[in-house]
Amino acid sequence: MQTYLVGGAVRDALLTRLAASPAHPSHVDRDWVVVGATPEAMAAQGFLPVGKDFPVFLHPQTKDEYALARTERKTAPGYHGFAFHADPGVTLEDDLARRDLTINAMAVAADRADDFLPEDIIDPYGGLQDLQHQQLRHVTEAFAEDPVRILRLARFAARFASFSVAPETMTLMRRMVAHGEVDHLVAERVWQELSRGLMEQKPSRMFEVLRECGALERLLPEVNRLWGVPQRAEYHPEIDTGVHVMMVLDMAAGLGSSLPVRFACLCHDLGKGTTPADVLPRHIGHEVRSVDLLHDVSDRWRVPRECRELAEVVAREHGNIHRSEALHAAPLLRLLERCDAIRRQQRFEWVLQACECDARGRLGHEDKPYPQTARLMSVLEAALGVETAAVASQAARKGLAGPQIANLIHAARSKAVQALLQTQETLPTKAERNEPR
Repeated sequence: MQTYLVGGAVRDALLTRLAASPAHPSHVDRDWVVVGATPEAMAAQGFLPVGKDFPVFLHPQTKDEYALARTERKTAPGYHGFAFHADPGVTLEDDLARRDLTINAMAVAADRADDFLPEDIIDPYGGLQDLQHQQLRHVTEAFAEDPVRILRLARFAARFASFSVAPETMTLMRRMVAHGEVDHLVAERVWQELSRGLMEQKPSRMFEVLRECGALERLLPEVNRLWGVPQRAEYHPEIDTGVHVMMVLDMAAGLGSSLPVRFACLCHDLGKGTTPADVLPRHIGHEVRSVDLLHDVSDRWRVPRECRELAEVVAREHGNIHRSEALHAAPLLRLLERCDAIRRQQRFEWVLQACECDARGRLGHEDKPYPQTARLMSVLEAALGVETAAVASQAARKGLAGPQIANLIHAARSKAVQALLQTQETLPTKAERNEPR
């Protein structure tokens, strides 16, 4: 029985060594492959089986995953249509051959895993060379049997932004898309890979790769159609809507934004892809269309509620938030209420962060401030400063109830916001704001 460290742990250790400085975070999880063993032998050593479908075990002390060397073959369309074969006769090379990318198909013997040298690497498929050349390349033609691997490769492109996709791998992915492979993907798996890619250091790369191989048109046509759609140059010097959305996404990554914020950034301008050609480059009413399309995307890929709800607020209100410096007390308070900011303050902060990414995700605006955030947060603080219990108590003593009390609370908050605004500077002109559209 031989044990080997495999996959991401080997890859990331090598990446750190190849870089002048650790440009990539070290891999936290350590995955192991065991050759020449049986499930009974693993159990006899105290390993705990994980599930029924895969020959994977947890180490009794470290809880690292140890998998029996195995092969796999496709039995039906979709991610779940695979049969796995694991027995003592399956070699390490057999196991590595079933992996997606060469950079993930390297191994090191367990006794060298903590301090290995390049000569210790078992690399039958050229993963080290591809790391050095910064290429993402499939291991074997078996890559084509699992369309999830297209998404995984795109996600790795977002993580390792300087890596390119090998031409033969791009050709293979295009062929998979043309044969309808991505049409069989399970919603949960698509969202799992998309959400991971959104959280990488350059999420735009994921969508560039998916678009290049044709998968984006099949999975997210609402996003795919944004490229080539013009916007008004005075607000969007980058002009192209698809380019803008990718800039917004990368701005969110640069700010370390949460997944809900990044998903909102992806979806905030979907409606611009359906603007009638005769009114371009203007996009009147695109916010409403964006919300409708967002619902389609969220339903199709079963997007979590927190992500879809934030994205809806951002899609609907981002234009109003951009223009909020021109608003006075009453419309400002209505804006807060539409965003449910008084009840959900943390979410409102995320809404504002997505709007900041939208404003700064424009050519030449990357380093510009976004004063709307500070102003709206101060307005929210003023509204929250109203003692609603006291207002309600006083109204009750006058025999008022229900909507009448709500109106009095609204009036008190409006007065508080008005008092705040009177202490602030004169509102900037429209030309000074240059707010995005």
